[in-house]
Amino acid sequence: MMRTITASDGHTLDCWFQSANGTPRGGLVILQEIFGVTEQLKGVARHYAAQSYEVAIPALFDRQRPGAVVDFSDIATARELMQGADPDKAMLDIDAAVSELSGQGLKVGVMGFCWGGGLAVRAAQELDVAGAVVFYGTRLHKYFGAPVKAPVQGHFGDTDDHTPPEILEAAQAEWPEMEMFVYAAGHAFANDERPQVHDPEATAVAHERSAAFLARVTG
Repeated sequence: MMRTITASDGHTLDCWFQSANGTPRGGLVILQEIFGVTEQLKGVARHYAAQSYEVAIPALFDRQRPGAVVDFSDIATARELMQGADPDKAMLDIDAAVSELSGQGLKVGVMGFCWGGGLAVRAAQELDVAGAVVFYGTRLHKYFGAPVKAPVQGHFGDTDDHTPPEILEAAQAEWPEMEMFVYAAGHAFANDERPQVHDPEATAVAHERSAAFLARVTG
């Protein structure tokens, strides 16, 4: 269900909450791609709620365009919203979602996709999170220069032009403790509503590894 939460600077934003099946084992904040809080991401939330995680997806475009959800075909609008977002303010919004779950006495991990994948790295650098899962995170170089304070696991495609081999090599050198997996796939391979890029086999393996990682860091 969608609820309103409040960031530390007083900004209110929408946040999708998916309740855990059974007794919660931990919390998970999912960080959006450049398309907003999509039905596809809500499906990811259900996947992890079924594994007994309390899940939250903060609407990180609400500061610019409340309720914005962009069609996957409208890359131009999605990119414009992403480029107009203030990363520092996004961290406040992410922290608000983390606090909603940690306030229930849970250890909380973050999982980000695309733009949100890069933000997940920054969350591991700055926020009180148990760990971060990065699915084909973009703009990774912008987060170089600061260590990660929480465990990080990354999933990348070997033909993703957002994260060419030299960027992944640099990221591994920057954060040697980061667990990194590379798949025979491209960008957005885990988005099952984009059949032109979706790779079901890579997605299944990546989510299995992510589930094991989250169980380890939030357990």
